[in-house]
Amino acid sequence: MQSRVSAITLGVASVPRARSFYERLGWRAHPSSDDNIAFFQAGSLIVGLYGRAALAEDAQVPLGRGFGGITLAYLVDEPTEVSSMLSAAEAAGGRIVKPAQDVFWGGHSGYFADLDGHLWEVAWNPHWTLRSDGSVSLP
Repeated sequence: MQSRVSAITLGVASVPRARSFYERLGWRAHPSSDDNIAFFQAGSLIVGLYGRAALAEDAQVPLGRGFGGITLAYLVDEPTEVSSMLSAAEAAGGRIVKPAQDVFWGGHSGYFADLDGHLWEVAWNPHWTLRSDGSVSLP
């Protein structure tokens, strides 16, 4: 089986509120007749927003709280873009969790939490190739 990630769905408290947050970051939602879900093209994959309780029910798992053991990443072309993206997330209503800084692996990164607490790392990684479509390749 080929390894690939095609879509990531985030469980959110309010789809319209979360959609608005990501739209304030410059993302464009795919048109939908259902206000209970939103989809965004994110490079070569899809990011979906779906009600947290409905997503837990669909997966047949109990609805929980706390750190879910996952972060998402938004890669940038230059180290200075990390701070710019963190500022944009904060202006859109997100919360800075870790300010932009040089990191032990040689890059520059910081973290923000979206309106539902999903952690996003914004990173410049000098070791990976970031293509113009947002896809990335390992050396």
